[in-house]
Amino acid sequence: MARKFSNLEILLFVLFTLVLAVAIVLCVLLATNQQPNTPPPDETQPFFPYCPFNVHDSDRIDCFPEHGSTKEDCEARGCCWKPVTSGNGPWCYTASNVGYRIRDSQTETPTGFESELHRLPSPSLYGKDIETLLLTAEMQTANRFRFKITDASNHRFEVPHENIKAFKGPAAVNPNYDVELKKNPFGIAVIRKSTRTVLFDTSVGPLEFADQYIQITAKLPSHNIYGLGEHVHKHFRHDTNWKTWPIFSRDAFPNGGMHNLYGHHTFFMCLEGETGLAFGVFLLNSNAMEVELQPSPSITYRIVGGVLDFYIFLGSSPEDVVREYLTLIGKPMMPPYWSLGFQLSRWGYKSLDEVKATVERNRKINLPYDIQITDIDYMEDKKDFTYDLVKFRDLPQFAQDLHSHGQRYIIILDPAISIQSRIGGPYHSYVRGTQMGVWINESDGKTPLHGEVWPGETVFPDYTNPQCVKWWIDECEKFYQEIKYDGLWIDMNEVSSFKAGSINGCNKNEWNNPPFIPRILDKLMYSKTLCMDAKQTLGKHYDLHSLYGHTMIVATEQANTRVFPEKRSLILSRSTFAGSGKYAGHWLGDNAANWNDIKWAIPGMLEFSLFGIPYIGADICGFFDNTTEELCRRWMQVGAFYPFCRNHNAENYEPQDPAYFGENSLLVNSSRHYLNIRYTLLPYLYTLFHKAHVYGDTVVRPLLHEFSSDKETWTVDRQFLWGPGLLITPVLDPGAESARAYIPDAVWYDYEVGAAVTLRKQFVDMVLPADKLGLHVRGGFIFPTQQPAKTTFYSRKKPLSLLIALDEQGKASGDLFWDDGETKDTFEKEMYILYHFSIMENILHINVMKNGYTDADNLSFEEIRIFGILSAPKSVNVTEGTQVTMIPPENINYNAVTKVALLTGLRLLFGKSYTVQWDSQKFVKVDCYPDENSDESACRARGCSWAKSDGPAEPWCFYESDYGYVMSTAKGIKRTTNGMSVEIKRNTAYPRRYEKQTPTVETLQVDVRYLSNHMLNFKIFDPLEKRFEVPIQLNLPNTTGGNSDSRLYDVEFVNNPFGIRVKRKSTGTIIWNSQVPGFTFTDQFIQISNLLPSEFIYGFGETEHRSFRHDLQWNTWGMFAKDQPPGYKLNSYGSHPFYMGLEDEIEAHGVLLLNSNAMDVTLQPTPAVTYRTIGGILDFYMFLGPTPEEVVKQYTSLIGRPILPPYWGLGFQLCRYGYKNHQEIADLYRDMRNAGIPYDVQHVDIDFMERQLDFTLDEDDFQGLPDLFNQMRNEGMRTIIILDPAISGNETRSYEAFTSGVQENVFITWENSSDIMWGKVWPDLPNVFVDTTKDWDYQVQHYRAYAAFPDFFRNATADWWHTAIKDYYTNPSNSSKSVKFDGIWIDMNEPASFVHGSTEGCYNVTLNMPPYMPALESKHMGLHHKTLCMESKQFLADGTAVRHYDVHNLYGWSQTKPTLKSLQNITGQRGVVVTRSTFPSSGQWAGHWLGDNTAAWNQMHKSIIGMMEFSLFGISYTGADICGFFQNSTYELCLRWMQLGAFYPYSRNHNGLGFHRQDPVAWNETFQNITRNILQTRYKLLPYLYTLMYQAHVGGSTVVRPLLHEFFEDKATWGIDRQFLWGAALMITPALDEGVTTVRAYIPDSRWYDWFTGERLFKRLSWIQMLTPLDHINVHVRGGYIIPWQEHGISTHYSRKNYLGLVVAMNDNNAAKGQLFWDDGQSIDTIERGEYLLAEFTVNQNTLKSRILHSNTKSTAHYLKLGYLDVWGAGLNPPTFVMVTHKNVTYNINRFTHSPQLSKLTIDMTDHTFQIDVPLTIIWKT
Repeated sequence: MARKFSNLEILLFVLFTLVLAVAIVLCVLLATNQQPNTPPPDETQPFFPYCPFNVHDSDRIDCFPEHGSTKEDCEARGCCWKPVTSGNGPWCYTASNVGYRIRDSQTETPTGFESELHRLPSPSLYGKDIETLLLTAEMQTANRFRFKITDASNHRFEVPHENIKAFKGPAAVNPNYDVELKKNPFGIAVIRKSTRTVLFDTSVGPLEFADQYIQITAKLPSHNIYGLGEHVHKHFRHDTNWKTWPIFSRDAFPNGGMHNLYGHHTFFMCLEGETGLAFGVFLLNSNAMEVELQPSPSITYRIVGGVLDFYIFLGSSPEDVVREYLTLIGKPMMPPYWSLGFQLSRWGYKSLDEVKATVERNRKINLPYDIQITDIDYMEDKKDFTYDLVKFRDLPQFAQDLHSHGQRYIIILDPAISIQSRIGGPYHSYVRGTQMGVWINESDGKTPLHGEVWPGETVFPDYTNPQCVKWWIDECEKFYQEIKYDGLWIDMNEVSSFKAGSINGCNKNEWNNPPFIPRILDKLMYSKTLCMDAKQTLGKHYDLHSLYGHTMIVATEQANTRVFPEKRSLILSRSTFAGSGKYAGHWLGDNAANWNDIKWAIPGMLEFSLFGIPYIGADICGFFDNTTEELCRRWMQVGAFYPFCRNHNAENYEPQDPAYFGENSLLVNSSRHYLNIRYTLLPYLYTLFHKAHVYGDTVVRPLLHEFSSDKETWTVDRQFLWGPGLLITPVLDPGAESARAYIPDAVWYDYEVGAAVTLRKQFVDMVLPADKLGLHVRGGFIFPTQQPAKTTFYSRKKPLSLLIALDEQGKASGDLFWDDGETKDTFEKEMYILYHFSIMENILHINVMKNGYTDADNLSFEEIRIFGILSAPKSVNVTEGTQVTMIPPENINYNAVTKVALLTGLRLLFGKSYTVQWDSQKFVKVDCYPDENSDESACRARGCSWAKSDGPAEPWCFYESDYGYVMSTAKGIKRTTNGMSVEIKRNTAYPRRYEKQTPTVETLQVDVRYLSNHMLNFKIFDPLEKRFEVPIQLNLPNTTGGNSDSRLYDVEFVNNPFGIRVKRKSTGTIIWNSQVPGFTFTDQFIQISNLLPSEFIYGFGETEHRSFRHDLQWNTWGMFAKDQPPGYKLNSYGSHPFYMGLEDEIEAHGVLLLNSNAMDVTLQPTPAVTYRTIGGILDFYMFLGPTPEEVVKQYTSLIGRPILPPYWGLGFQLCRYGYKNHQEIADLYRDMRNAGIPYDVQHVDIDFMERQLDFTLDEDDFQGLPDLFNQMRNEGMRTIIILDPAISGNETRSYEAFTSGVQENVFITWENSSDIMWGKVWPDLPNVFVDTTKDWDYQVQHYRAYAAFPDFFRNATADWWHTAIKDYYTNPSNSSKSVKFDGIWIDMNEPASFVHGSTEGCYNVTLNMPPYMPALESKHMGLHHKTLCMESKQFLADGTAVRHYDVHNLYGWSQTKPTLKSLQNITGQRGVVVTRSTFPSSGQWAGHWLGDNTAAWNQMHKSIIGMMEFSLFGISYTGADICGFFQNSTYELCLRWMQLGAFYPYSRNHNGLGFHRQDPVAWNETFQNITRNILQTRYKLLPYLYTLMYQAHVGGSTVVRPLLHEFFEDKATWGIDRQFLWGAALMITPALDEGVTTVRAYIPDSRWYDWFTGERLFKRLSWIQMLTPLDHINVHVRGGYIIPWQEHGISTHYSRKNYLGLVVAMNDNNAAKGQLFWDDGQSIDTIERGEYLLAEFTVNQNTLKSRILHSNTKSTAHYLKLGYLDVWGAGLNPPTFVMVTHKNVTYNINRFTHSPQLSKLTIDMTDHTFQIDVPLTIIWKT
């Protein structure tokens, strides 16, 4: 019986249904971006606020900013009311259906776009709402976007800025930002293109725009917000927890409150995350406002007038953002040199005598001291342009006295002018001003407004009045005739008045009492200033108030120009605005003598650095209150590093000039010490100001500007930098003798001692006694210095010096700007000297970059101090031109403890260029105990040093500097025209390595051979006892090694310890330097280290690397062939001891160590590489490039060029381990054909064999495979079978492969025995049921057969292998069962074994567990882990017996060549061999896949890295298992991998046993469609890919190519490994991460066209964000290249019959070139026999020509017809005709189309027959 519901339950159901319905409606409205109840434009309806129920508390926008709201007040405004659950957010917040909307679409303009905004109906907040607004957007530059919102109908006040000009266009073509508009309600978002980070998004809150109330909110991408002012910000980074900051110029004390201060700065900078990217926002508006920062994070502006005029600046770093901002508002002024000296001042000098006494006592203590300042005390009754004729009667003479002592004099001026007469006469300045009508007037515009300031009742100059400016200039000039001042300090210019508004008060109106007042001090607009309705020439004071100080600055600058027409003066202003720094400096106002204010000064300085006012500082020791000795001492220490360095205090407080504290006081000594350091560093500081003036750099700099990706620096504001290189860490707390300091990620040295700081990238407690502050210089920088003196007048005459702080690579650089220190515009007039200093490889270059000034003081560089030099400099030489001078030894001093060198007595004349070079061994910490279980006693037993290291991987045990070998002095160096040699002996001061385990070779022979101009070889070996050498036949050059003039390199032997140095002659770069401690040569442990010329190194394999460029942070990579799936730091299948190194001078080189023993290499940050190998000899080959591509060509010329695969080998291939039977393969083949997916090759894994035995066929499940293979071949397909090397020896029936192998003695045996060394691999025992549910070890023990391993070195083995393959191919006994394959995949050939060593273990412990085990996977298990015993015996082709220990890494290599020879001999065709194990030169015979990878997203990225590495190794035909071998792939992963894999040269989808199918037809129709499309793209491009393979085969070029190979000069490409190239012309940018629909891509310096559309990318040398939907991969063609293509087919058998096409991608010169290689695609040695076509295509302007470089009828190219031509970048005008000249006949082509939008021309010539092997010309004309 059904249950009845109660009435209550029914009611609840009804209510629930209603609520659900409402919720659904609201969700729909939200999803469709619509608002409820939006009335038609002209219909007035009641307003109902839409209050989203899900708005987070931190996202609310305050709708009642004046505080004190109630729910009733709130709702009356049409706002939303809801108490917050936590935090400080507003209870009354804005509805989402208020603001404005865009009714019509935007209108494009030459500068950007415009759009009208229409107000949405809603209650008015403050009245006088503006119904229609005009949005104007301007794409001003690539990194600057402006948008302005103003009244569409009526003019409003806009800031009249002298430096910000109207933008006339055109708009930036391809800016680094996108702009998106939201229409209803209106919002604008600025997005960084490259990362898709939304920088500034106003759609989060409504726009309010009334006559006197404007509000806008913007969402920001992070909480890392800096700037906005002027206030006291206790920390540099803003607190976003609902903090509101008013901005309105105000005379107020900076006492730590949140009130507005002197200046008006609306600029802020925001970091975008740990990428280092940043942006800035500037609102050009001078009206009173407040800005609120809230946790979303977002910023809300509330402004009482003007317009919204925003500028957004994008930067690649915070420093870039500041540069962009200052480019707009004006870069900082260049201060005179003397203004960087120390300054003394106070308010309260009772008389000139008191001033003189202060000057004298500070001169007496030898304090560096340049400037004396007098406050208003010097004036008569505090009147401007007067001086007290009683108390300061000798003021003119005093100024002269200062000048005679090399000092300067600065006076104060306030704007307010007294209306009272002077003592004994009229006040002429006032009289003249009144006559000229220069004062600010009351609201009537006629009556001067009177206020009260220091002189009493005053009037106020209107600096917007040109007459006022003229009056001001005249008054300054007249006063200068009386007092020879040097600079002006302008104060009280907010403007300040002691009467609120005026002496008569202010009118009560909308200007003085606006409807909304920001949170300014006193909440009164005219508090301590003028009435807002006061009239100035340019408008109301309401709008101009915050510009008052700036207009006074501009007028004062003009006055200084009159007074000092040729000289730089100084302006110091209290009130500032955006752009004031172009003319003036600033101090942080009237602070107090307390420990808070000393702290807060640092954020203040950092903020004014952002604002473009680098000449900044605080009143040292505090202005108000009596200071203490400790506070003043600490403040003098840090103040010595304020750019504006002034000690200043107020009247009625104790003096605080340094000398006042006592001649020998700690304060005086400390102050003098740090001021001397300041003066020493003034050349560096002056240079920083030059860079600020010219480029907009900061001077005082937060740590985050230099280390923006280090989040620890984001909040550091108790330390600061001078420029990039000087770190200042003061003590800012009472009683403290230490400071918590952050050490950024760089090398740092104590400035005073020179010792390196051992810690980095962490906080430390820095010990700083009472007389010290922290001062550190950064490695990598060179600081120009000068001996200090009492004033800059004298210090500028002193000798100069250089302080060099070396980085980890021993490099540093720096600059010096120098002029006469005071002439105006010296940079603009080119009246200066500019030096650039750089050091590398112990060579210091002192280069004059500009010499436009001759110093009158005959300056010279006398000293060079070097920090971080690891050994004493020897034989220091100075070169000027051709003259070389040696520095006497007594002038070379070195401190071995601090690692500081001092070179004295240099006298390098100023204005000249020099080179200083010295011989100094670079001490490198090479690990002396890479083994396990290192401790101090074990370390010292090896003769090594022990010291704890700060770095996590840096060795604690390391070699002494002279550990190694030394040259034999008796025999000396033997030199020939082709090389040199020397005998070296071990330094017996140190014990033998592994003395009781392996013998040491005491004497070694070193031979250097010059092989060619770009190639050399050096070999280090035992001259007395032959050791194993790699038996690979190299293609050594036939030349005699060039001559000394033409060789690219010089080689020298160096000693103590012995090392080889190879120098690139063109640059002087040392590219090989093995004079590094630790060189060891024993029988089973050989170690050698090499200093790298840069940190850019690539190669070494085969191991999985996380980046193409190696990480040099103490990473060790093992090399020993092993059956090991790819994994981080796990040695895998092959061994490639080759690397390519880049040099900072844009050169490249390569190094091969030809050694096949197990080894590892350690890469360390020095940078250096250490090789450790356990046998053989050291046989190095070097390749000089000088480009990366040339390095690979030279390397492959030595080891052998890559094989040319057959054309079909470039088709798509399918395989899996786990096919159940031949029918499964047949079904797959049918489904692929039915789906129309291009597909050329089918592989079979070991499933098809009987019990996994080579050369067998499973008659139960795969009996139909031979027929299937024949069918597939007849239909244009090809097949590849797998063969493993291991041969079963347990067969009960005849197994010819084994029995003939035994007869021919082909199998590897035990040492000293002919017994086979048995292992186990895949073959199973006969007649045994295999229970696959058992664990692996059980199965190996009970089911696997004993297996023998062929020794492929033997000639007999090659013959045996050939016979076995042939018999399988032909099956002489039953031809119907012959398996006709086209290629062979050789696997497990490391060789792999499932038992360790052998079925009976191993016996030779020394070989299997050598004294040193390299860093290998499972190294604790020994070298025999998963392979053979190392003592097993093999024989080279010449019969020489060798140990597997020495040739293990060559096993796969030895199998590869006989496999290819057999395949080609048997099939008569080129065929494909793919091998798992490789060694240098394997690429001559085979391709390679990257092994048994995993279906994981990171494997795609790693496959690109792997392919690029094998490109270096000379193996072009390479790829990874598409979709992954292990684990189940996912739909998205496999689809993305199919897109990427379509651009693998070896393109195979392959997965493992027990996992889901992942071939294309295993997925849905959408997957198949997308796969079909991308594979059709591959097939279309095969003519280009085949041509690349040809070029690799004949010239050694790469096919898959890193971007750096083509754009080597662009260092941004040196780290790119998520994009790659096919050859030079095709760039592939795949999606490599789950769920992405965009990819970040770098666009190198070239034209690029989208392959799929022909659309041109208008972007270069930058990162962009590319759209990458799931069905798309980004492929771009490089301008200047011609790509041959062919219509795709279901396989290459069919595609090769189709028409050929050419894509012409025009470069900037409207030219392009390309080649096509063609042969029959399958015959052997077609190139060697000349049976091929090579055609060259060139385009110039509108003409394409083909040239036949080689042709042969057997190439089959005469069947190939040119049917299509696409010209990208063909211009905007369509052609009027197209002509083709072919075989001397001209044809008019009518079938062509032109797209003006894409500048793309498409020509169809398929109605003619144009053979490609005949020259032709195509012309198109407009």
